[in-house]
Amino acid sequence: MKFRSDAEMAALLEAILAAHEMAQDLWVFGYGSLIWNPAFEHVEKRAALLRGYHRRFCLRMLMGRGTPETPGLMLALDHGGACKGAAFRIAAPKIRQELGLLWQREMFGGAYNARWVNVTTKDGPIRAVTFVINRAHPRYIPEMSIEQTAALIATGCGDLGTCREYLENTISHLAAMGLRDSGLERIARALPNRP
Repeated sequence: MKFRSDAEMAALLEAILAAHEMAQDLWVFGYGSLIWNPAFEHVEKRAALLRGYHRRFCLRMLMGRGTPETPGLMLALDHGGACKGAAFRIAAPKIRQELGLLWQREMFGGAYNARWVNVTTKDGPIRAVTFVINRAHPRYIPEMSIEQTAALIATGCGDLGTCREYLENTISHLAAMGLRDSGLERIARALPNRP
């Protein structure tokens, strides 16, 4: 597995920050574990809608929530459709520090590309950074049925826990924000019962 170097990571971060006025707060759009475990300091969280991308289990995981013996799946934003999630506001003085932490989490493995996107919230539109799937990444899965997805989620397990927990946490924390994802709910219904 190839990881991005420190120099690559720094260059990608600087490219995103170059398109932002650093005196202004910065927004991040989360669609998976960021919703329930952001692990960065933020001063506000809002429900948000992103158009042009949809949330999908399309990243094969061999570490974290999977191993080579029990591979799992992670969510990513893929092209087309729409995605309901959370927008997090990072205070201007903390942008470099907090986005740097997020960068280590999301950008290290090369599976995601950072993008500026426009999201809609009840308080108006927001420009935010988010992480979309790198379709050239070797662990990207272009197509998979609900049944195949559910089978991998049912057995995927690693140092960070199970893929089933990841799915359930994402669904429940979306619901706590008043949001639903029918695609995730279909996958949850397709999961075999726990042993």
